[in-house]
Amino acid sequence: MTAKELTGWLSEPRAGRGVRIAGADWELREYPEIARSARRVAAALIEDGVRPGDVVCVLVPTGFDALAAFFGVWVAGATPCLISPPTFTAEDGYAAHVAAVLAQAAPRLAVTSPDLAPITARAMTEAGLAGEPWTLREAETEAAQVEPGELALLQFTSGSSGSPRGARVTWANLAANIALIRDWLDWRDGDVTASWLPLYHDMGLIGCLLTPITAQCDLWLMRPNQFIREPLRWLECMAVAQHTAAPPFALDYTVRRVRPEQIEHLDLSGWRNLIVGAELIDPEVLAHFARLTEPAGFRRGAYRTAYGLAEATLAVTAHCGDIAPLAVRPEVATLGAGQPVTITGLGRVGEELPGDRAGWVVGCGRPRDGFAVRILDDEGNPLPARYLGEIAVTGPSVVDGYHAGRAGGSTRFAGAELRTGDAGFLHDGQLFVLGRMGDSLKVRGRSVYVEDLEAAVAQETGLARNRFAVVSAPTAGGARVALLAESAPGDWVPTARKALTARLGQDVAVTVVSGRSGLVARTTSGKPRRALLGSLLAGGLPKDAQVLLPEHEAAGGSR
Repeated sequence: MTAKELTGWLSEPRAGRGVRIAGADWELREYPEIARSARRVAAALIEDGVRPGDVVCVLVPTGFDALAAFFGVWVAGATPCLISPPTFTAEDGYAAHVAAVLAQAAPRLAVTSPDLAPITARAMTEAGLAGEPWTLREAETEAAQVEPGELALLQFTSGSSGSPRGARVTWANLAANIALIRDWLDWRDGDVTASWLPLYHDMGLIGCLLTPITAQCDLWLMRPNQFIREPLRWLECMAVAQHTAAPPFALDYTVRRVRPEQIEHLDLSGWRNLIVGAELIDPEVLAHFARLTEPAGFRRGAYRTAYGLAEATLAVTAHCGDIAPLAVRPEVATLGAGQPVTITGLGRVGEELPGDRAGWVVGCGRPRDGFAVRILDDEGNPLPARYLGEIAVTGPSVVDGYHAGRAGGSTRFAGAELRTGDAGFLHDGQLFVLGRMGDSLKVRGRSVYVEDLEAAVAQETGLARNRFAVVSAPTAGGARVALLAESAPGDWVPTARKALTARLGQDVAVTVVSGRSGLVARTTSGKPRRALLGSLLAGGLPKDAQVLLPEHEAAGGSR
């Protein structure tokens, strides 16, 4: 697959298929109409000086305007860089995030909608960029496809482990990853995709937008806030669609919001693939979602648990086949970096997993199609199967670096190999991911990953996974963790402490911080900004947040 094959539909669009956008009803625009809008936007961009290879930032909410802007940049031969529209982030924080992206991207133009022009202008000023936002418009004429530059996308990371960085996605990278995804999903002409994922995130942009659109297949598209308001509507789409993707928190949210009787009329038997990734996968969440949807025809074998990251364009590994993904339970005491991992339990997602429900890890499948995954020790030496270390990736869609010469942080490049900063191990040829290397706690010589702690808290307390975060808060007095939760204090506080100390030991102090919505700072992709949250504990928490110290400290004792 080449750049011409990815953009060919813009010159030869197919009637009878297109994109449906959710509103009060679903509005359909077929591919010829979408292509015409893109070519008219391209003509306007070219009139205002955009040339092949230029970066053009696009800050437009999900909708037909966003499609016209993105693909208009492609027609003009330029490189689009999608920026997240504002959600629930405070204006100052949002403007700072956009400014950080703009400063690195150094775009020829920043395309936006009229309602977002003021905040875009503010971000441009903070980024030191001259000029005004380019309000989206279409020319009266249509541009012909311009020979593109090297980059298909400038794709910014979520910034969960630092400031966001722009991954340089070439046309070859993008083509390889889309081909990989279609192969994994057993893609067939005429298949339908449904998605609510944000378009500025790699899973939403590449997995759920570009994969179907470049094949000119039907797409049902919702905005993220529409999913939050009405997750049932997403499930209703799956009565006609074969493919979708979601992070685990969204499946958990759907189970909490949708009642079985609301979907008993749906026929979900045609739902072939549900890609699950972007965060640590809790097998209990997948089991609960399956129990909700199986009466309507969903199959656990449709789960496609996956691992990927922006620096690899998107996908690296994925579970494939007609059986549910594999789950293993590693012995916690053996989780030391560079050490062999002892597996104490095996099962399949959806089965009754023996023992403690926490501590299970779901397999993310095998690499294929030119990809290779190695597990490395602290010195960068390869480790055997079932040894815990850093995940390293090579393959045709691994990008060659960050834009503007930015250096990597925990995720970095070593020649053609991507050192991901994620911890994991290989078992039975499959990749098992435990979390970020920097998000682990050292307890009595072993590594404890905060994502595993959060799974335990969710199971024991019933708190929604997207409403709290566990962070490391080391002090001179010893190991400490903090649980920040967007919930009023209640019976869940001692339950959460018990769940954490059961896995960490009684000598680890646990502070609980209770607050309103927004307490847990997150990246644009929804991941907790743990480094920021840890620093806030030293000063900077909201004034109305309640800090609940361990009993011995609350009583004036010390450790």
